[in-house]
Amino acid sequence: MPHKARTAAFAFLAIGALSLTACGGDDSAASDDAGSEFNLVSEGTLTVCSDIPYVPFEYEENGEYTGFDMDIVKEIASGLGLELAVQDAGFEGIASGTVLAANQCDLSASAITITEERQEAMGFAEPYYDSLQSLLVPVDSDIKSIEDLDGKKLGVQGNTTGETYARDNATGAEIFAYPSDAELFPAIQSGNVDAVLQDLPVNIGHTEDGDFTIAEEYETDESYGFAMDKDNTALVSAVNEQLTEMRDNGKYQEIYDKYFTE
Repeated sequence: MPHKARTAAFAFLAIGALSLTACGGDDSAASDDAGSEFNLVSEGTLTVCSDIPYVPFEYEENGEYTGFDMDIVKEIASGLGLELAVQDAGFEGIASGTVLAANQCDLSASAITITEERQEAMGFAEPYYDSLQSLLVPVDSDIKSIEDLDGKKLGVQGNTTGETYARDNATGAEIFAYPSDAELFPAIQSGNVDAVLQDLPVNIGHTEDGDFTIAEEYETDESYGFAMDKDNTALVSAVNEQLTEMRDNGKYQEIYDKYFTE
């Protein structure tokens, strides 16, 4: 299991698609029947659904999708002799398993916390990242902890474990759920909400300009996993094998260090 990050280096169904050729492999690796045992959406291609942007896990840079999750799935696809295609999809469809059930993609990679409810709908590979929740506030805010949210406006991303944690613990707060961080962070920037509760690495990225700070962190024992169709056990096993190989050969640590530093 990876170490918990303390700092970060810096709608229904797809709204766009960008195809990427998985790096690290050669042309001979991708044969005509590559991945045929996985019942892929597109032959020879690992199609991945992700809710973009969600820095530092998935985002677009110079016309390509990148980030911690994206770099890992590139390596997985390459190790399986497959090309990689990324579908930008809403998190609600990803978290519920709808995009997999609709045969839109083979794998979902979108900082998805593994929960019992989600495991009923999807098959997960072994966890690849441990996460904390956190509370982001303006640097001059009088909010110092979750106890100070009574009567305040709190922003969360809808259909996430962060929303669940907020509704269970932010007593007295008026909670506003946004579709993604792309709407959530501007809400606190404009003053529409007083604080944001979501995954620590994402909130850390919003402190870089000095206008916002992390007021509090929360241990929730959350781990992220790549989700697949429950019946596609061959693909789940293959992804687990690739994750193990990446940890053994140091590639996982290399990618981790690229996005997370102490």
